[in-house]
Amino acid sequence: MDKWLRSAIDYIGSWIEYQQRTLQQPGVIVAFAHRGEVVAEHAFGLADLDTGEKLTPRHRFRIASHSKSFTSAGIMKLREQRKLRLDDPIGQYVGGLNPRVAETTIAQVLSHSAGLTRDGADSGQFIDNRPYLNAEELLAELKLPTAIEPGTRFKYSNHGFALIGLVIEAVTKEPYPVWIKREIIEPTGLRETEPNAPLAKGTPFARGHTRKLPFGERCVIPGDNPAQTMASAAGFVATAGDTARFFAQLAPNAKKSVLMAASRREMTRHHWRIPQSFEVYYGLGVNAGKTDGWDWFGHSGGFQGYISRTCAIPSCELAISILSNSIDGAAPFWMDGAMQILRVFNTRGAPDRRTRDWTGRWWTIWGASDLVPAGNRVLVANPQFNNPFMDAAEIEVTGRDTGKLAWAAGYSSHGEPVRRVRDKRGKVGSIWIAGANVKPERVVSREIAHRYPPRKRRPIPE
Repeated sequence: MDKWLRSAIDYIGSWIEYQQRTLQQPGVIVAFAHRGEVVAEHAFGLADLDTGEKLTPRHRFRIASHSKSFTSAGIMKLREQRKLRLDDPIGQYVGGLNPRVAETTIAQVLSHSAGLTRDGADSGQFIDNRPYLNAEELLAELKLPTAIEPGTRFKYSNHGFALIGLVIEAVTKEPYPVWIKREIIEPTGLRETEPNAPLAKGTPFARGHTRKLPFGERCVIPGDNPAQTMASAAGFVATAGDTARFFAQLAPNAKKSVLMAASRREMTRHHWRIPQSFEVYYGLGVNAGKTDGWDWFGHSGGFQGYISRTCAIPSCELAISILSNSIDGAAPFWMDGAMQILRVFNTRGAPDRRTRDWTGRWWTIWGASDLVPAGNRVLVANPQFNNPFMDAAEIEVTGRDTGKLAWAAGYSSHGEPVRRVRDKRGKVGSIWIAGANVKPERVVSREIAHRYPPRKRRPIPE
């Protein structure tokens, strides 16, 4: 692995930990797969706010619409085996559909361009108001015509991918969960992934959580309800490590994969532009785009109590999966920040000999600043930002414990000195960045408690 990539992965983990604490999210796990294998995993926070169970990388999450990528891989596998074609009409495999639905093709459904209803007449299955649909209920809703003309635009449909699950069952003559686990999950080397819930007794499982509002505090959502026929659209349960490994092996340039390279190229190709998005597209069961010149693909997921995001960058041979266990989870935003962090290290390189020990998180009453060595400079990052390197000042190291702000924003302290202060044991105890004396978190916490002792507050009137 390139040294710059290792440095980026290390800082992404540290930055997400800060974000999780600042946003008071219950928990988050993040995993990185390089060249198809997991190289780092981090878990922060709790798996269950009620019990206080600590979150670990082995905890399974509901990864929701990531399920669509597994389902699409299953279809591509059957296509490789010449058991179906992408331009076959859905009605060739599933009966009882409205004629307009039956005429839509497998490719149209996989690319969300079949014009199908998103979630039917009652989407209460996604907010715990009703069980997930079984096959009979799904087919009853698909007796209605398509919502719009097929092949005219991208229009997301959970019902469509549930229908694809029925296609797989019709072709293989097996239940979808049985076939997809044997033919896709296991050959990919995934040992912590199931196509549906509930899980075997004793399996570590992260519970979902509500927002704080409107109730006033977070409540635990069990999250273990079976997705039934919707499993092929939203039912999967996995760790971040398994999810990252799977998407890494979907890259067209992956050395190891359950699919041929031609199938992976077709899956990740830009089939439809997603309306009202910034240059984001959908392929077959994956979304894709370009960030700062890097092509990427992946998927997001939202299950009641869980928000997740996975992104693979083929040119870096890297996949990142971020899973959060709250319905307001910030996984999509953290993925954007992770991409920015990767780009900075890719541009500047790993820390050189003079800068590499100028690192750490330092505090004042205003919050934290991260000293992040990259190349021949030390960046003063703000971990509270979604892009922590936005307007980051740059320290030029001039001695063992001295430097200067070689670049800083106009309202900052451009050109001023930087100095590390060591204690009697020779350990850096604080740093002067221009006129700001930054210190370890525990020190600043004690100072705040001493300077502003908490007093009993009156409740805020409703």
